[in-house]
Amino acid sequence: MNLIFITIDGARVDRIVNGNFYKKLINKSAFFSKTITYAPYTIGAMHAIFSGTYGNKTGVDSYWSTPDFKKNEYKTLVKYLHDAGYVTIGDSINKLILPKNGFDELTIHDEINDDLTQRHLSLLSNVEKLKNDGKNFFLYLHYSNIHTGIMQQVLKKYDNFSKEYFSNKNENAKFYEILFENADKYLETIILECEKLCLTDDTLIVVISDHGISIGEKLGERAYGVFCYDYTINATSLFFHKSLSAKFIKNQVRSIDILPTILDILKIPIDPNYEKFDGLSLIPILNGDTTPRIAFSQSGNPLDSGKPPKEPNVWAVRTDDWKFILNIHDGTEELYDLQNDPDELDNLIDIKVEIATRLRLNLKELASK
Repeated sequence: MNLIFITIDGARVDRIVNGNFYKKLINKSAFFSKTITYAPYTIGAMHAIFSGTYGNKTGVDSYWSTPDFKKNEYKTLVKYLHDAGYVTIGDSINKLILPKNGFDELTIHDEINDDLTQRHLSLLSNVEKLKNDGKNFFLYLHYSNIHTGIMQQVLKKYDNFSKEYFSNKNENAKFYEILFENADKYLETIILECEKLCLTDDTLIVVISDHGISIGEKLGERAYGVFCYDYTINATSLFFHKSLSAKFIKNQVRSIDILPTILDILKIPIDPNYEKFDGLSLIPILNGDTTPRIAFSQSGNPLDSGKPPKEPNVWAVRTDDWKFILNIHDGTEELYDLQNDPDELDNLIDIKVEIATRLRLNLKELASK
């Protein structure tokens, strides 16, 4: 089975589940609506996804740490597929977000000037030729236009404390909606082309969001990569193939579970010569397993500096019901009842002491390297 892996950079879960085409694809896929990302920014998020392991272990736990990835200790998705005989091809937003080891060809698009739809349609045509030649392929496609729009119209215009931005949440939402609708149309074009080329017959298609984006929910974060609230860390993952049951999974899983799931579906054995994943396959959940999976996230609050810190200074653990946040930069703690307070407005750290104590211990364990 071949693999096409599509990242819709910055896609919010509340838009994904209501997207015109996304909804159609979700209805015939295994869809995990609470795929909690390790990092609410692309570099940390994608390294965790491609290694199946949290960034505090792999070395990529900040915007600055791509060169620190421990490639000799953690085997990546691309390396697994390359070693299994796949021709590995990718198109990415920049050279920092993915571990490069294992790619036969990795191109970097110009996110401002390139037409990603046409560019990626061309890559689909190329892998169809590989298929017709009897070769297995892996194709990575990164849709970055949501990120581009946010960069140009939000990041360059406002800072994390701009009153003009945070007082116009409705306008922010309308602008984001335009960006997402374009992403939804892109996804429709790509999937329909896959069907036209008969690629879906023997190809697993994985579609993820790496993280969400703020539309002004919390003062101090105009976009992403600052806090660990759900509007940025609640990402999604979708697995589309005729061999998989169509299910909408509401239980929490983790972005680190994506790699072991792909290996499970493709029947590629785990390499014992590398460190063990933090993640677990999601196939048991599709088969009815309801064992809870606790998620660990880290971010880097720039505070007043304007630049992300060299090390993460916001740590969080999340269950299906609760979230505990430790702000390393000032020592404060937060606890939220996610079932009754999904917008994370009421900090219960001094009220639900037993739950805070338990999650504090979970955080300490997951944060250890």
